[in-house]
Amino acid sequence: EVQLQASGGGLVQIGGSLRLSCAASGFDFDAFHIGWFRKVPGKSREAVSCIKIVDGTTSYADSVKGRFTISSDNAKKTVWLQMNAVKAEDTAVYYCAASWEPYSCYPGEYDYWGQGTQVTVSS
Repeated sequence: EVQLQASGGGLVQIGGSLRLSCAASGFDFDAFHIGWFRKVPGKSREAVSCIKIVDGTTSYADSVKGRFTISSDNAKKTVWLQMNAVKAEDTAVYYCAASWEPYSCYPGEYDYWGQGTQVTVSS
């Protein structure tokens, strides 16, 4: 059974840092892509960052480039999202998801989703 467990969310001040973790199990980790997506009430789910596990190819939304970093540890089957210099607009529920389709960072291409973790950025 494919399982994705997201954690690490919380309350952080503007300009602060937070690291989200996505622990994966139940599938061939190396064959998948893992993405971080976020959802704000009233808005559609948007891509934040994705990583192609087999070769480390990464993608970032323009809004987080230079501030967020995605990384993975294949042995631990874990993907992290390091969030630095956070802004109020980063407040959202963050989800990690897995896909075995051709690599992309579009939410609709991701087949398996974990539960979300809330990130709240305060002033």
